[in-house]
Amino acid sequence: MPFESIRVDIDTSTHVATITLSRPDKLNSFTRAMHGELVAALDEVEKAGSRALVLTGAGRGFCAGQDLADLDFTPGAMTDLGDLIEAHFNPLIKRLQALPMPVIAAVNGTAAGAGANLALACDIVLAARSASFIQAFVKIGLVPDSGGTWFLPKRVGMARALGLAMTGEKLSAEKAESWGLVWQVTDDAELAAISTALAAQLAKQPTRAIVATREALRASATNTLAQQLDLERDLQRELGNSHDYAEGVQAFIEKRAPRFEGR
Repeated sequence: MPFESIRVDIDTSTHVATITLSRPDKLNSFTRAMHGELVAALDEVEKAGSRALVLTGAGRGFCAGQDLADLDFTPGAMTDLGDLIEAHFNPLIKRLQALPMPVIAAVNGTAAGAGANLALACDIVLAARSASFIQAFVKIGLVPDSGGTWFLPKRVGMARALGLAMTGEKLSAEKAESWGLVWQVTDDAELAAISTALAAQLAKQPTRAIVATREALRASATNTLAQQLDLERDLQRELGNSHDYAEGVQAFIEKRAPRFEGR
């Protein structure tokens, strides 16, 4: 289907999908319409059987969060931010976290507010050297949302999370990399190629194993060791009956590259 505020590219040969937030004149900030298009795009990506997704932005920004022009500030009829978050941002973050494929954020510029936390909701974050991350909420009297208060302390520790959230200061891509907020910083001109190549590499891997690995690593944050050992056992039992496990073992025996199918 045609979209106005995003672009979707699905490469059926590599099984890589790319969604580009495309409101460059507004730094790709969110409107309700854009949220609706993104939901439809994710449906398309899943229906196509994609095995890796790249999420990026058009122009000089990745995403500047919520477009304030899309809200109502009329006294007595102001937009209820809780309703907005419940209807749009929370379902989006949960959807990204639950997609049955690895998700790469290719942060090409400013990632501010909910846009910064949108990136953190992805499995792997790549950032252009000119990119920056800003927890801008405090500057308009709000708290970080879209999972910011959950992702930040887990990625950078409580001291740095508090500093970023309370000051709203800009964090450069290179410092974000050194703090463990992103996986890799690239030259601006190379970001698209590197993120696409990484997605293609992941799309060739056993997708169910990648998704199960993600599940296990996330669960480790709250599990005891005993619970984690049990989870690893259960996931290994399930994957041991998969097509890709059989293919991986056969390829190893035959001394050839495996041909995984994501099942």
